[in-house]
Amino acid sequence: MTSEVRIPVPGAALLADLTVPLSARGVVVFAHGSGSGRHSPRNRYVAGELGRAGFATVLADLLTAQEERLDATTGTLRFDIGLLATRLVAVTDWTSGYRTTAGLDVGVFGASTGAAAALIAAAQRAPTIRAVVSRGGRPDLASGQLKLVRQPTLLIVGERDPVVLDLNRAAFDELAATEKRVEVVPGASHLFEESGALEEVAQLARDWFNRYLAPE
Repeated sequence: MTSEVRIPVPGAALLADLTVPLSARGVVVFAHGSGSGRHSPRNRYVAGELGRAGFATVLADLLTAQEERLDATTGTLRFDIGLLATRLVAVTDWTSGYRTTAGLDVGVFGASTGAAAALIAAAQRAPTIRAVVSRGGRPDLASGQLKLVRQPTLLIVGERDPVVLDLNRAAFDELAATEKRVEVVPGASHLFEESGALEEVAQLARDWFNRYLAPE
């Protein structure tokens, strides 16, 4: 079942789509970035696949409608990692206490600049956050916090995204996690628009959360 919810965060209230399957095994909170939000077709696709695997999902807009309009013009808020991380932490706290998701282990899935927010949230909310997945992320923007991230972390990058791939490989070495991996999707560019690329992302994310968020 999917419902629209309002999540209070410092100084604002964010809209989110919450989907909770029957007998949910865990919950994954999504962190969007680079001008994206809860209606991102890529993240919604991944969320749908996670839902079919038994995971609840929270797709929240980390910016308000007014902030999104400002960001569409200036492009500045999407790189305000401190703001995004603070709000993601608040969304995670809300998820942990909400009636239909309380008690479920929490994972985070971050894309682009949202991946930096996800890693900072993981550093600040261990052990609430149990696993992290990044898609085409900018973990370098969380560089000061990477040494505090001990949760199992998967960094997914497209083969045809060389700059971001280099940034992820460098961030990999900084992560404190003992369970960590960089997965390169063959033939994929930054947005994973190529045939089969997003399906590969969803499968990798599902397998990671199956293993580390809600092991069977």
